[in-house]
Amino acid sequence: MAMSSTRTVLVTGATGYIGGRLVARLLEAGLKVRCLVRDPARLQGRPWLGQVEVVVGDCLSADTLATVMLGIETAFYLVHSMAGGHDFEQRDVLAARNFATSARTAGVGRIIYLGGLGDPDSALSSHLRSRQETGAVLSETGVPVTEFRAAVIVGSGSLSFEIIRYLTERLPVMICPRWLYTRAQPIAIRNVLDYLVAALETEASVGHIIEIGGAEVLTYGDMLRGYARARGLKRWLVPVPVLTPRLSSYWVHLVTPIPSVIARPLVQGLRNDVVVRDTSAREIFPQIQPCDYATAVRLALANLDTDQVETRWTDAMASSQGDTAPVVLTTQEGIMLERRQRVVRASPEATFRSFERLGGGTGWLYLNWAWRVRGFLDRLLGGVGLRRGRRDPQEVRVGDAVDFWRVEAVTPNHMLRLRAEMKMPGRAWLEFQVEPIDAASSRLIQTAYFAPHGLSGLLYWYLLYPAHGVIFSGLAKQIGRCAEEWEIRRNQGSLAQPRDP
Repeated sequence: MAMSSTRTVLVTGATGYIGGRLVARLLEAGLKVRCLVRDPARLQGRPWLGQVEVVVGDCLSADTLATVMLGIETAFYLVHSMAGGHDFEQRDVLAARNFATSARTAGVGRIIYLGGLGDPDSALSSHLRSRQETGAVLSETGVPVTEFRAAVIVGSGSLSFEIIRYLTERLPVMICPRWLYTRAQPIAIRNVLDYLVAALETEASVGHIIEIGGAEVLTYGDMLRGYARARGLKRWLVPVPVLTPRLSSYWVHLVTPIPSVIARPLVQGLRNDVVVRDTSAREIFPQIQPCDYATAVRLALANLDTDQVETRWTDAMASSQGDTAPVVLTTQEGIMLERRQRVVRASPEATFRSFERLGGGTGWLYLNWAWRVRGFLDRLLGGVGLRRGRRDPQEVRVGDAVDFWRVEAVTPNHMLRLRAEMKMPGRAWLEFQVEPIDAASSRLIQTAYFAPHGLSGLLYWYLLYPAHGVIFSGLAKQIGRCAEEWEIRRNQGSLAQPRDP
């Protein structure tokens, strides 16, 4: 669908799962796109970055929104604070009110918002209630709002799909709390994007709440069974009389990559039926035919199998360390560092590729079992652990989750900095740099930084220093070996990518 290239639309949440994919679709439609982000560095590596205008602002700070909406015809509001802490409801209201007020002042013609399904007259969970209250707040200032409401979004890397995928893959026999029999209407991510883009050209959608869902109404148990069929797995569901949302969230935390702080509000919402009650979507958007659940799962699995995952739920989520902003590291009082250097008989490109691929399926090259133990302990303590893996096995971009790290900075063929997101008494980073020496060799510089928090942080650093010394020394050595092996094989013309260790 081609649209006028003179129109500029604003997208919030471009670093998130939905927003990151929506930007690409809007550009394909011929629109000019402006992205509102708190940290522009989080967009590094996006294939569409050079085609959009990036502005800095924070919906929680009204002062930063004064000029970002000037010249905007339509604004997509895809902001959610659920991972920001227990006060996410208040944060959602504040962010929406600031955004809507600024939109009215700037003369924005319309806001398009994606919220959550659920009968507003029922006892909705705090998560679902917050999604619907956000839509109401966006409408308060008089700017016309198109509010879509969806339930389970099925797509490669989506939060809902990852829960279903990991529960089914890892548990041959699953206990069934009552919420597994709650009804939902799952919808494919591509259909969600279809609706969001089509709304731009559909005047009938202005000022309406539009409930969207897939072709079927299923229970969560049905979705688990459907995924199992798609993967050729046999799974058994065993009913149990009680399993509270709190216990269920811990269950999800231990089995899936989703931390309990995120799982708990989601699981609490599973007691509510989330199905389409108003069929106006069919009348307003007759050209969109939502696919069934089996098709949505097949498409998601195809993207995972081919490593074509555009965005993941981890892209914008907070972690065990909180929603902390990236920092510029300097050697200063209070920050401890452990640096190792190694000459590698390989080009900077080969060396960079070797440490760029760490984590996920590749692992950590040296004493991988020790990394797994650390990840397991982190999960027990309520942290993110190692299960988040990687978005792409070969490349990273700023904002990517890499097991229990977050990519904070990356310069191709030169530097990669990871920020720790596991639970610890302080903040930690692991940085890799490579510098050319001559035509046939380079220098690998590996630095571990730690900013301790109080006495417990100092004890943590010194108690683990011997173990870290062994692990990080072996890691640097293995990175060098992998780079050298790959350089030899590339020169022989036998390999286009580094070999998996």
